[in-house]
Formats: sequence, C-alpha cells, structure tokens
Amino acid sequence: MTARSARLNGYLFVVIAAGGFGAMPIFARFAYAEGVDLATMLFLRFAIAAALMTLVMLLWRLRWPRGRDLWLLIGMGALGYVGQAYCYFAALRYATAGLTTLLLYLYPAIVTILAAVLARRRLSGLRLAAVLAALFGAALAVGDSIGGSPLGIILGVGAALIYSVYILVGARVTDSAGAIPGATVVMLSAAAVYGGIALAQGMTLPHTGAGWAAVAGIAVLSTAAAIAAFLAAMKRLGAADAATLSTLEPVITIVLAAIFLGEAIGLRQLLGGAVILAAVLVLTRLPKTSA
Repeated sequence: MTARSARLNGYLFVVIAAGGFGAMPIFARFAYAEGVDLATMLFLRFAIAAALMTLVMLLWRLRWPRGRDLWLLIGMGALGYVGQAYCYFAALRYATAGLTTLLLYLYPAIVTILAAVLARRRLSGLRLAAVLAALFGAALAVGDSIGGSPLGIILGVGAALIYSVYILVGARVTDSAGAIPGATVVMLSAAAVYGGIALAQGMTLPHTGAGWAAVAGIAVLSTAAAIAAFLAAMKRLGAADAATLSTLEPVITIVLAAIFLGEAIGLRQLLGGAVILAAVLVLTRLPKTSA
C-alpha cells in the first residue's frame, strides 16, 4: 500500500468513526426515551460491542495483544474511557451542554501540541492554524448556551485531557497490536468496569424493541465500528491529524439531529460546520504527523 492510499484510507476511517460517534447522541436520546438509565446504557454499549469484536477476533483468528500492549489497552478502556465519561457527564451537572462539548473538543489541540512535544518536532503554523480553526468551528457549532461554574470547567477540561492521553497511547499501541485487537481489549475492559457500576446502582433495561434497537446502534455503530475505525485512522494519519479531523463529529450530530429529531439548524451551526470542513480540507493536504 502506498503512502497516499494509506492516507486516503485513513480519511475514510476518520469519517466512519466520526459518523459513529456523531450518531451516538441521537441513539442515546431514543434509548433514554425508552427508559434506559446512563449506567446501564454504558454497560450495554461496551458489553455488546465487546462480544461482537471478540467474535470477529475468533472468526478472523487474530492474535490477542500481550505483555505491555495488553496492559496499556486495558488501562485505555478501564481508566481512559471510564475517566473521560465520568468527567464529561459530571461536567454536564455544573456547566451547559454547549460549554461541556466545547471543552471536550479542546482535545485535538492538546493532542497536536503534546504529539509535537513528545516527538521533539516543530509544529507548523499551517497545522496549528487548522487545529485552532477546527476548535473555533466547534465553538460556533455547539450553539449560544456557553456557561458554567469553575467545577464544571475543570471537569470539562479533565475530560479533554484524559481523552488526549487515551489517543496518544492508542496511537503507539495500535502500531503493534492492531486496530481490531486493540479495540476489542479496550471494549472488554470498559465493559467490566461499567458492569460493576451498573450492578452496584441497579440496571434499568430497555422496555421495548425500539429501546434495544437504540442500544444496539450505540454498541455496533457508535462503539465497535467507531473505535476500531478511529484506531485504524490513527495508524495511518497520526494521532494529531486523526483527532483534529474528528471535529467532524459535532457537524454530523447536528445534521442527524435535524433529520431524525427535527432540531433546527441555525446560521451559527452552518458557519461552524463550514469552518470545520475548511480546516479538514487543509489538513488533508499536509503530510502525516509522526505521532
């Protein structure tokens, strides 16, 4: 595979991942409407996805990660995903959804800067401008409601920092472990932690077929496919560019919310989406980062 074709595949994987993650709030709205609580939804999300990915591992006879890679992947799921989710959902109690989402989308800038520091390389002005433009586009896209307490801001930044570390670790581990084996271990470890939390709090399962369909959508499209695709994208594009290109997620969420939930798309959302797409186009013309 040539470098150009590998990079094109990386863009495709980012779009798949962004589509899956971007659809998750839509699926979640339907799941909540059918009586599913947060702890149960998170457990079912990772448990179903882990079962599906384990089946893929067995059918394709893929090699399970071992040694240092295995422990790093377990940490990514049990600490990274759980910690990021806790900070994010806790932040929603002390800050508006708009501010919380914006703070989470600091992660492309954090990943880009940390990747440059770790690789001891100079960050180009054009790449930095694209990252900042994507962040500005996300700020426009999340809407007018930006406010919260200091605790909410701390938790929101915490979610971005944890996810940034998750991405940087994942970029290095995926090179040796592979995207599908790596994603499978991440999902299994996250499912184990969320299972304990759900059992402690008591599970509230979906009451209807529509509820189970929404949970299945979260597990299959927004977890199994999205995580595996994102890890594959990082292997081909580098952590920094994969993270920045993922700012397509709020654009996809806004479009899907308009289609399936009847939510209006305002001028700010259109401008934000245009800025993000412009940043994405700039990044596609830059060489791959080393991390």
